Amino acid sequence: MGNSVSCCVSPESSPKLPSRQALERLEEFHTSTEVSDDNTVPYLQHISDREVTDDLALESNPSDHARASTIFLSKSQTDVRDRRKSNHINHVTHVSPGPLSKKYSSCSTIFIDDSTVSQPNLKSTIKCVTLAIYYHIKNRDSDRSLDIFDEKLHPLSREPVPDNYWSVDPEHKLIYRFVRTLFSAAQLTAECAIVTLVYLERLLTYAELDICPANWKRIVLGAILLASKVWDDQAVWNVDYCQILKDITVEDMNEMEREFLELLQFNINVPASVYAKYYFDLRSLAEANNLSFPLEPLSRDRAQKLEAISRLCDDKYKDYKKLAKKRSVSSDNLTVVRWCPAIIS
Repeated sequence: MGNSVSCCVSPESSPKLPSRQALERLEEFHTSTEVSDDNTVPYLQHISDREVTDDLALESNPSDHARASTIFLSKSQTDVRDRRKSNHINHVTHVSPGPLSKKYSSCSTIFIDDSTVSQPNLKSTIKCVTLAIYYHIKNRDSDRSLDIFDEKLHPLSREPVPDNYWSVDPEHKLIYRFVRTLFSAAQLTAECAIVTLVYLERLLTYAELDICPANWKRIVLGAILLASKVWDDQAVWNVDYCQILKDITVEDMNEMEREFLELLQFNINVPASVYAKYYFDLRSLAEANNLSFPLEPLSRDRAQKLEAISRLCDDKYKDYKKLAKKRSVSSDNLTVVRWCPAIIS
């Protein structure tokens, strides 16, 4: 209390040397608390002085900053490297005579998918998002959780939860079926799936939790519920999800949504740069795990549609440039190209 500063360290944690930036901030805090004297009120730091630096924020909040790498992509790197190593060994020892499954474009044929950052393919996006959730569960650091997300304490169905529910990792197919059922019943879009993953990683970062076999269903359900309300421009009620899951109550859904928002610190904003980063990282995850988006040869009709869209965007860009063009120019910033006189004999 007062001007005294105390620090509590867990006895089980290993001692770590503080960084140089942390020591500088601690010294600044000590000097700022010693400014007050007996006759004045205690000096309080401004909130801007207590804000973390950009580098620390980038490391801790990947769902808020476009320059920070996504958590699911880093957790999948180990499995991808092992798979590539095993595939290389199998290719060296046993040369498979089968045809290549990947399609490549040529001068005569161009393969293109129907997924864009503004209109992703629904089925492929759900597969990629559930694969990211699968890697979150498989390569988790620990089993940190809260009671509100525990499926044993708050079951989603009347079927008894097995005793070893907290130790058996779910397969990718099980996660995909769970998410696909919710999306098809609620008629959600592919963009909502990407925002769901953003909210999920934001929850794990802010609340310092781990998604594990005991809580993955309720965490995913809470993220989908919040994303459907924020992203989709339609009225979504919690009772709608109760009609899908049947055995869950409205009170339980309300409580879970309230806890989810509090753990997110009511930060439901998803910048366009963060959304685009998650979309392209999901495509990278799909390519690394052979989950290719459906490719089709570029037809004449499709090319005409793409050309029409590009022309429309080009016309809009020209209109914006006309509106942004200044009618007057200051003489200070006016540069005139001077021509050197030439004598022609």
